[in-house]
Amino acid sequence: MSNTVKKKGLSREQVLSAIVVLAFYIAVFVAEQIVPSTSMLFTVLKKGATYALVAVSMNLLNGFTGIFSLGQAGFMLIGAYVYAIFTIPIAERASVYQYYNGGIVQVALPIFIAMILAGLVAAFFAFLIGLPVLRLKSDYLAVATLGFAEIIRAVFQWDKLGPVTNGSNMLRLFPTFNDFNIRNANGDVTIYLSTLVPMLIAGFCIALIILLINSTFGRALRAIKDDEIAAEAMGIHLASHKQLAFCISSFFTGIGGAMLAMYQTTVQAKSFTTAMTYEILLIVVIGGIGSVTGSCISSFLFVACSEWWLRFLDQKQMIGSFEVPLLRNGFRLVVFSLIIMIVVLFFRQGIMGTRELPDLFRRKRKKTGKEARA
Repeated sequence: MSNTVKKKGLSREQVLSAIVVLAFYIAVFVAEQIVPSTSMLFTVLKKGATYALVAVSMNLLNGFTGIFSLGQAGFMLIGAYVYAIFTIPIAERASVYQYYNGGIVQVALPIFIAMILAGLVAAFFAFLIGLPVLRLKSDYLAVATLGFAEIIRAVFQWDKLGPVTNGSNMLRLFPTFNDFNIRNANGDVTIYLSTLVPMLIAGFCIALIILLINSTFGRALRAIKDDEIAAEAMGIHLASHKQLAFCISSFFTGIGGAMLAMYQTTVQAKSFTTAMTYEILLIVVIGGIGSVTGSCISSFLFVACSEWWLRFLDQKQMIGSFEVPLLRNGFRLVVFSLIIMIVVLFFRQGIMGTRELPDLFRRKRKKTGKEARA
């Protein structure tokens, strides 16, 4: 009997998933060249890609490790500030740090190096905070991480740190998504990449998280979520695995914060409120806790509804001489909340549950006679 080992290749479902993702990126590139750059479509894609990365990072903790953290806004703030501080051109620092004599940081890093640095600094803070905080569980851990986010927001606005963070003043004039566009000698854009590149960055980071989830380390995280006592009995060191998962999640959240800074074109600590964390948590729940695909899909749907599709509800609408009732400023949020309630009621496990994109292409296998009788 020959002991041949079959090489494992990509399954049919994985190939189809890769084709769908590739087609999506090609469609984004083509649309960016033919659709006016002022279209709300690109606003949704840029912010949706940013939120998708942060949501998947949060899902790594909440959905795959069982750590209920609410400190995402704080780590996004750290990432956004680190990116902005280290990418503002030296010639522009005098105008940005006008109250602090140009600041003390006098170096401008390349965009991608600054983004990696933003993730590393966020991970470093996560390591320091995780030492005492990760000993807590459930609601206590959530409250502790939420408190960290509020503390870090106040600290970054402290005037004593003004030479570094610019105090309560905003940071600006750093590279944004528009700097990815290719221009000619006259400064005119020849190829638009301001939407495709951030989506590629988010996609690359999410792919790394997926590889992590499917690795031996990822299986250990799943075991910790299912049963900590059984996981520890199998030789899994709970503290080190939780700490590392917390740092990895914060690293990608910091990169998401840098992307948010590029999307907003300015950074100010007061905008990183707890409401931002709740938005990310809502995206994770709607998409499905434990589903990377669900987090990505719900991110784009959430941003599209809140920023684009329901905007008309905030404006008065006239049908002839008749004014449509209830359409006032803020009514959009009422309708948006109702939609969220309906989704949660009818999709108890979220849009995707625990399924991923390849599962959508998987054919249902017919049961054999023995399986049916069993």
